[in-house]
Amino acid sequence: MAEPVRLRVGVIGVGHLGRHHARIVAAIPGAVLTAVVDTQHDRAAAAADLAGARAFSDYRDLFGQIDAVTIAAPTELHHQIALPFLERGVSVLVEKPIARTVAEADALVEAAHRSGATLATGHTERYNPAVAAVLPLVSTPRFIEVHRLGVFPDRSLDIDVVFDLMIHDLDIILAMVKSEVTAIEAVGVPVLTDKFDIANARLRFATGCIANVTASRISKERVRKIRFFQPDAYISIDYAEQEVEGYRLKRREGQRPEIQGGKLPVAREEPLKRELEDFVHAVRDKRSPLVSGEDGRRALALAQAIADKMETV
Repeated sequence: MAEPVRLRVGVIGVGHLGRHHARIVAAIPGAVLTAVVDTQHDRAAAAADLAGARAFSDYRDLFGQIDAVTIAAPTELHHQIALPFLERGVSVLVEKPIARTVAEADALVEAAHRSGATLATGHTERYNPAVAAVLPLVSTPRFIEVHRLGVFPDRSLDIDVVFDLMIHDLDIILAMVKSEVTAIEAVGVPVLTDKFDIANARLRFATGCIANVTASRISKERVRKIRFFQPDAYISIDYAEQEVEGYRLKRREGQRPEIQGGKLPVAREEPLKRELEDFVHAVRDKRSPLVSGEDGRRALALAQAIADKMETV
């Protein structure tokens, strides 16, 4: 039996994150890294040479040359770059946030529906093995506490910390709670830039669940943790360490309740590798990816609602 034709994949933008896209795509069975694009041609050439791919400075040179593309360009360019590929039936994975505005996200989702192309959003944290381990355990969360703190970066300063960092956790919370947000309280402070560098949001869901979410890019240390509290159970994820702790109250008739739990087993793996493999398999199998364009649009809409609340404070 002949070997299935490998998916021709291009990577657009090979800066801090995109160079890892190129590295991983080149090693995925069933895919071949065909082209790498970056406005800095020497950077594109360096990433392309590692896999024997072609290097370009203009993403439009890829039209007709590839079956799928991943986009790790600045957020303001996501819509401009992704739309013509989707309109041509080329599947796209676009890094988070999916677009600059909800209207742009809607246009991408609509174009994918019309052409039948796969549209995935790069919410890499959803592919964290620790998150995958917890998903079956979170059933009726009543309170969620999130801290995503980082040191001051040298990139992504064109967007607020809500769209840069907090949006990771908004996507996770929406996937876990599966309910509409009914109320938002939020505050943000521009400390070192003219954008919000630290932000806190308190979200109320129709189920009654409350989520308290803090994101900062001006902290001394890196912290990436989310905690779920539900009846008789507490579950904690350390995203960075890929560690999970879970505790449950076991009730015994005629005796005092007993607390059971501790660290849960997690098979560690690079989340970005899992994300890109899922994208390639989704395109080849003609199925929805774990994080679809619609998921990306929903997380962006919530992030925008939080940012709007901060502007009115």
